[in-house]
Amino acid sequence: MGFNLRNAILSNIKGSSEQEVEATIADAISRGEEKMLPGLGVMFEVYWQHANEEQKEHLCEEISKGLQ
Repeated sequence: MGFNLRNAILSNIKGSSEQEVEATIADAISRGEEKMLPGLGVMFEVYWQHANEEQKEHLCEEISKGLQ
């Protein structure tokens, strides 16, 4: 049986407050370590699954602007 990284990350961040989530994101970005990318990806996936179409569109617009 293989290790499920997504489930391990979800288990580690489950129940996090808004402030804890923000601190985790800020810390991951400030460190710039590639090992933090899977965690950010899982948080992005959680957001995407719960966002409505307008939120998704806005997020994609903002990311696209940042990539210019």
